[in-house]
Amino acid sequence: MSVFALGIELDGEGFHPAAWRRAGHEPDQLLTARTLRERVAAAENAGFTFATFDDSILPPATGPAGRIDGPTRAAFVAPITSTIGLVPTVATTYAEPFHTTSQLATLDYASRGRAGWLATQDPAAARTWGRPAVTGPDALVTEQRDSVEVARRLWDSWEDDAVVRDYTTGRFLDRDKLHYADFVGQTFSVKGPSIVPRPPQGQIVVFAGDTTTDADVVLVNAELVQEVIDALDAARSASGALVVAEVEVVLDTPDVSASERLAALEADETAESRGRLRFSGSANDLVALLTQLAQHADGVRLHPAVLDEDLPVLARAVVPALLRAGIAHRPVPGSTLRSNLGLHRPSNRYAKDQH
Repeated sequence: MSVFALGIELDGEGFHPAAWRRAGHEPDQLLTARTLRERVAAAENAGFTFATFDDSILPPATGPAGRIDGPTRAAFVAPITSTIGLVPTVATTYAEPFHTTSQLATLDYASRGRAGWLATQDPAAARTWGRPAVTGPDALVTEQRDSVEVARRLWDSWEDDAVVRDYTTGRFLDRDKLHYADFVGQTFSVKGPSIVPRPPQGQIVVFAGDTTTDADVVLVNAELVQEVIDALDAARSASGALVVAEVEVVLDTPDVSASERLAALEADETAESRGRLRFSGSANDLVALLTQLAQHADGVRLHPAVLDEDLPVLARAVVPALLRAGIAHRPVPGSTLRSNLGLHRPSNRYAKDQH
């Protein structure tokens, strides 16, 4: 199945540090249920394939100094959405893999198979956790790789039919279909099995920003279009995973051009480069850029400068144009995030008929 997935980052007020000054609500409304619900509904109704929720145990560097953790936000909107994938960020550097695995499996049940996991590294959070610092690129890579590996083992630690629910005999589990993960890494070990049955997708969709992680989806950063194309091709060759381009967007609105909007934002606070491709212009020009990227990528994740200003333009003019052209496709109600990304449901590594 050939897909071009449309993702959007919904954390905070937007990627620009001055975005909170242009939000459509007072700053104290950012962390309310209403704001979260309205933004996710707008993204789902527009036809986005998935939404991500950035997270860290540390407060945001700019804007209102607070956030609700990503998995909690995703779980809150899970029962009130029906098609959009929900992908919270959970850093692997200090989070306990057993807890992360259970949390994400529960989200998959709550969303009926629409959960994802953006695995990141958060080395600055050591003092907050009260843990020894994980330093050095090799140590960080190893920690993330081990965390994803043990998560995959724990999701498979229950076979799909391990739950029996035979009320007449009082037998609810087939113990022979529960398995130990038996993982020993450099900094932690996990015996298992999980405390949550195998999630509806079998395996949660894992997103990562590098090819060293056993990810289903690799997010690709570069600042120029040709560099993005080259990086996409290289990431696909290196990992075999789906490749998704990261794009920051500043769009023309009905009253103000993108360049004027960006100049006003920059006058308040300068947005430092995060190494992503940044687009500034009209909805039509963004559609043309995404159409070009679709020849090389399996999708994009858009980072609006100001959610309350850019998301309405994306929903009204960008996503519908991509859907009409057949570049992207609206997620199918009742389907899983894996299927909407064109990924198969993996078999269980511990099931006897797989040996």
